[in-house]
Amino acid sequence: MAAKRKAAKASSGAWATGKAVRNNPYVERLVGDEELRNNLRTAFESSRKAYERMADGRGPQAIVDDKKTQKQLKEAASSLREAADALRGARQKRKRKRRGGLFLLVLVGAGAAVAFNEGLRKKALDLLFGAEEEFEYTPSTTAPNPPPTTGAATPAAAGTAAPPEGPVGTS
Repeated sequence: MAAKRKAAKASSGAWATGKAVRNNPYVERLVGDEELRNNLRTAFESSRKAYERMADGRGPQAIVDDKKTQKQLKEAASSLREAADALRGARQKRKRKRRGGLFLLVLVGAGAAVAFNEGLRKKALDLLFGAEEEFEYTPSTTAPNPPPTTGAATPAAAGTAAPPEGPVGTS
């Protein structure tokens, strides 16, 4: 009788475990998402290869010295990161990228509008540096009046002949 009870207990435990697994969202994602399975498979294979390279006698020093081991470990880490993001449902990350892209698009569009539209450019400059003032120059000092010319001040009036026009030194 004890064997029958033990068998019944084991079967009811397996049934409850199966039911719990079926209702687990992580298991549902694992079953339904092929990319998640591929990421987990890649992570497992890369870490296994890195472990084999270290176990061949190189030891933990292979992590520092061996470029191939480093590459395999990086690949395993990135695959695990992608799998963890997929399990968490990292759709939030995509939204952030989209917002940044949308912000960049609006910024570039505004810059192009300001660059190509003269009226908009003037408004932007007025907002940044203040309105442009009309400026008229009025000198603060006036030039002195030239002295009146008298007839004696000219060489012809003084009785002297005007210098000859033409090349100098030829008579």
